[in-house]
Amino acid sequence: MKVVFKKVAFAILGLAVSTSSFAGNPQRAGQAGASELLINPFARSSGWAGANTAGVRGLESLYINVAGLAGVNKTEVVLSNTQWLVGSGISINNFAFGQKVGETGVLGVTLTSFDYGEWEVTTEDQPEGTSGTISPSTLVIGLAYSQKFTESIFGGVNIKVYNNNISNLSVTGVCFDAGVQYQTGDNDEWKFGITLKNVGPAVDYSGDGFGISLPVPTSGVTRTFEERAASFELPTQLNIGGSYDILLDEYNRITPAFSFNSNSFEKDTYNIGVEYGMKKYLSLRAGYKIFDNRSDEISTTAISGVTGGITFDVPINEDGSSFGIDYSYRHTNTFGGIHSFGVILAL
Repeated sequence: MKVVFKKVAFAILGLAVSTSSFAGNPQRAGQAGASELLINPFARSSGWAGANTAGVRGLESLYINVAGLAGVNKTEVVLSNTQWLVGSGISINNFAFGQKVGETGVLGVTLTSFDYGEWEVTTEDQPEGTSGTISPSTLVIGLAYSQKFTESIFGGVNIKVYNNNISNLSVTGVCFDAGVQYQTGDNDEWKFGITLKNVGPAVDYSGDGFGISLPVPTSGVTRTFEERAASFELPTQLNIGGSYDILLDEYNRITPAFSFNSNSFEKDTYNIGVEYGMKKYLSLRAGYKIFDNRSDEISTTAISGVTGGITFDVPINEDGSSFGIDYSYRHTNTFGGIHSFGVILAL
């Protein structure tokens, strides 16, 4: 098993090196699509800017670092809702389920749905509107497996299906995430992690929306012509991070965390976060996302970088089962920020 893990780890590192050599290039931003794959739908991890690449555990790992999925003790269920850029009418609903299989393995399933509201239909002949509406949507489905290889090493893979539907056009793509985590110290207080996300082939849109009916001048007959759609690549990302648990006493803990995100089609980001935990009952989080604007010294996102969050966990029984309520806020320079709410049942 250790030999297999080493091969997987070296494969991830090799892919990471080859991917990062093309990363952090904002000039390539227009060549990528499926930007929904870069949005964290979970309330708990988004509260400290997603900085916990190394220490994330449970179903939140399905977005941050799939290796941490091995931290599910038996069964976990998460439901969350995100109001994205309040005022834009965009909402994100997320469902995740994790189940321990065998002694050290965990299977996870996630379903994330993006609702963009209704858009008014316009045409060349009716640019002011046709009195009709369309409702674009995006769906991301993930199937993951993670395993605890040793007391210090976790690893996992997440296969995702991305689908976007815009009236009479749609696109479907398949990609995967792979991650590794390592913890050490007398109380496993030191944690390190690396994950490669959204690796997959280029995709393109298809559907009747590419057809246009035009009259043929020589015959007067109307014929349908079909345009060609250019393919686009998925937003591959490499995350490397570390964290350290400062145990103040038996009940109180402070965990600073840091991660570096290398983006293939956007600016790189540095994520800094801190979490305070009082036993398992209360957690407070704050974070900041730093965008690498050295290439143009211009901010190209509405997200300001400031984040915060809180979690209340209520024990259900003496076996360690609990029910938790999560909230996070991500500040934006325009609109009304990003609010995420979530509930988690751990059995």
